[in-house]
Amino acid sequence: MASPFIEIQVGERIVKITNPDKVYFPERGLTKRQVVEYYLAVGDGILRALRSRPTTLERWPGGVFEGAKLSTRVDNKGDAFYQKRVPKNAPDWITTARIDFPSGRSADEVCPVELATVAWAANLGTLTFHPWPVRSDDVDHPDELRIDLDPQPGTDFDDAKKVALSAVRELLDDLGYVGYPKTSGSRGVHIYVRIEPRWTFTEVRAAALAFAREVERRMPDLVTTKWWKEERGEEIFIDFNQNARDRTIASAYSIRPRPHAPVSAPVTWEELPDVDPEDFTVETMPARFAALGDVHATIDDRAFSLEPLLEMVERDEADRGLGDMPYPPNYPKMPGEPKRVQPSKEARPTSG
Repeated sequence: MASPFIEIQVGERIVKITNPDKVYFPERGLTKRQVVEYYLAVGDGILRALRSRPTTLERWPGGVFEGAKLSTRVDNKGDAFYQKRVPKNAPDWITTARIDFPSGRSADEVCPVELATVAWAANLGTLTFHPWPVRSDDVDHPDELRIDLDPQPGTDFDDAKKVALSAVRELLDDLGYVGYPKTSGSRGVHIYVRIEPRWTFTEVRAAALAFAREVERRMPDLVTTKWWKEERGEEIFIDFNQNARDRTIASAYSIRPRPHAPVSAPVTWEELPDVDPEDFTVETMPARFAALGDVHATIDDRAFSLEPLLEMVERDEADRGLGDMPYPPNYPKMPGEPKRVQPSKEARPTSG
């Protein structure tokens, strides 16, 4: 028997939704159709987050059921997976962008320019969209600095908020930057800053590391930039490597694969002190969006120079002797990078 489907009008496109009643979030009883309808309800916001950006699709075609897991490089037998290359059966109106991975390989990734692309991807089981910090007309020069506040064991969202509202916001003000905060959809806080697209990934990552180190200096008891987990302790890790090539963060308005269907929610600085990330879900966000619109609607109004942060990079090296930090393990050895060996596994000199 043919698979049941519905067709919905999205802009100028007709998008087919197969098995619309398939349950994606059993705990909430949410179906594939409701996932698609959620993305249409926040359409202006999700499209602003993704427009013209090469985007990796995090697909959960079986839904978020108990025991479901995401495939990894080590174990590719998961129930969900990241799709970096555009599916072979994609409609001819799906736009793509050619991107280069650190390995030297290339791929054509989905690059949304219209909301119908989001609906089409949601029909494939895409819950989370992971856009690159670049636009399709210049895929080698990021236009976004991403500050990722990642709570480590023993810390939580409230600690991430404390860092964001004090040292991070103060430093943004000192630099003359405007940052746009959002919940990660889990325990973290993300802050985005639009930058002029004239620096390389290497330079943007170096700037992010300098920013992180300055926040660490201002809040040494709660913030860490240590790359190795065994060294971090109960602190908020600022993940500078999220600014490296081919590293991505769940976009604003993306659904996260947790039982209660949370979403990564843009918020204002004024709201952030009282924010509880559990309040933002597939079920609650449409009403908020209908009432407030996209609270990050002005994010593209101005782009900032990285020069103040790159000057901090030079000062860190010249005055403090601080060089680069390790890249993620799947990257080739990078110029100036220290040894990529976690301290507990580093060989110790033998005595005698």
